[in-house]
Amino acid sequence: MQTFPEDHSQARPETRPEVRGLDLDPQTRCRHYHSALDIIAIKMNCCGVYYACKDCHVELADHEISVWPRAQWNSKALLCGACGNELTINEYLQSESRCPACSAGFNPGCRNHHHFYFEPDTP
Repeated sequence: MQTFPEDHSQARPETRPEVRGLDLDPQTRCRHYHSALDIIAIKMNCCGVYYACKDCHVELADHEISVWPRAQWNSKALLCGACGNELTINEYLQSESRCPACSAGFNPGCRNHHHFYFEPDTP
């Protein structure tokens, strides 16, 4: 397992959260998702730890993933691997696959995995 805490080469933030993952690079790409756009990490609701992806969590954590309930979607739970900006779930879902702080592109295909992380829109 690799973790990348603070990256002093980036302008913000001063205390970048630790991200866990397999074969992790400084922008949070991992063994499972490593395209140029795979630069978003997620804080898992179940443990409060940032992981590069659900598959890294499955391989490294000793517990199952639990989804973020809608009532907590104002929590900072996503991390831009390019600049270190933390986004709330609502900010991320409304970002149109771009970091609002640095404009780096996020993988739009990640929306296909939202059900692993966020309570669905419909019951």
